[in-house]
Amino acid sequence: MSDISDRIKQLKKEKNAVILAHYYVDGEVQQIADYVGDSFYLSKIAVKVPQQIVVFCGVSFMGESTKILNPDKTILMPDQNADCPMAHMVTVEEIQQVRKEYPSAAVVCYINSAAEIKAHADVCVTSSNALKIVSKLPNKEIFFIPDNNLGHYIASCLPEKTFLFHDGYCPVHKKITESSFLNLKAKYPDTKFLAHPECTADVLAHADYIGSTSGILDYTINHEDKEFIIGTEIGILYELQQKSPDKIFHFAGDLPACMDMKLITLEKIVTALETMEPQVHMDEKLRKAAELPLQKMLELAAD
Repeated sequence: MSDISDRIKQLKKEKNAVILAHYYVDGEVQQIADYVGDSFYLSKIAVKVPQQIVVFCGVSFMGESTKILNPDKTILMPDQNADCPMAHMVTVEEIQQVRKEYPSAAVVCYINSAAEIKAHADVCVTSSNALKIVSKLPNKEIFFIPDNNLGHYIASCLPEKTFLFHDGYCPVHKKITESSFLNLKAKYPDTKFLAHPECTADVLAHADYIGSTSGILDYTINHEDKEFIIGTEIGILYELQQKSPDKIFHFAGDLPACMDMKLITLEKIVTALETMEPQVHMDEKLRKAAELPLQKMLELAAD
């Protein structure tokens, strides 16, 4: 791996490029990245970095969001086939229908969505900031798209608001079932369970902590326990072990892996930097429309 890592370093220097990687890509990709994090962290970093070439190691909606916020930068996706099923689980027509029926409702769009969907939303959110942002909205009615599970979790925290839900979901987190957790809990009865809010409600009901991927990571770093049950995608294991090499992590579900994230490889990063392809391109009218809810997210999430 050293040869290909050296080649990536050389290309980064030659091109003045920066590599961003999501927690769910393979550990070897996280290892060579300049920044590793969840969607919210990476969306902020992409705006701040001075480099004009950004290699985004993640799935398509992440590359799109980076381009939306950075129209003058070149955004490279190592594999253009790396996608997120949830990002396509709601349509513009469904949003328009809800707006007709509930004109005072705010359309809150999870960042795990296509640019066209963002363009028809009032504000975007991530799992890190959804509760903070929705609580700040003056609207009493919230149409939360596309993730049903995250939407229901936020609704449970904000009983003063009325929520309308969509039926989208993350296939990976949906595979983390209550029975798979209970089987693991029986083996490790005194171990705390940390779950991502994309998990189903019956799973979240057992969680000692519910939070984003970065929130789960922070919990394991700051908590004195030496063993945890983790309810999210297996890619986070690399960073968990980097930050807490003396701790043990068990994953609920049958190795919950996002195969789209795993499409990103070191070889594809080299090819992207050598050829400057595939690039993220976007119609300017669409980009401007999708930028508004993303910028509102960054403003409302700021401390």
